[in-house]
Amino acid sequence: MSDSSQNPESVTAARDLSQLASVEIVSLHAVDLMTAAAVKLGLFEGGEDKRDLAEARILIDVLAGFVDAAARNIGHHHAAPLRDGLSTLQKAFREYSAIQDEPGAAPGERYTGYVAPN
Repeated sequence: MSDSSQNPESVTAARDLSQLASVEIVSLHAVDLMTAAAVKLGLFEGGEDKRDLAEARILIDVLAGFVDAAARNIGHHHAAPLRDGLSTLQKAFREYSAIQDEPGAAPGERYTGYVAPN
């Protein structure tokens, strides 16, 4: 990585990442996935008309796998809020879905088990 043709922004980003603990990097990426899923679910103000459940399904499923894989490495203390956010997204997905998935077949439920709506 000492190539002088590297983008200075990439070098700065790599330097910034080197200062973070792995749990912080995992959490940042999980939050990015959560935010993207929330946008696709139309949870942001004025987002109802941009709701895309097919895209939200993918993001929630990936997030569930990511959190499941990360939890054993980052510990319960760090994984619990990620699981809470995931559960909230799963419940919102169920609420907005016109056709309900079978229990255990909704996004992420292969990792989390059935998530009952509120």
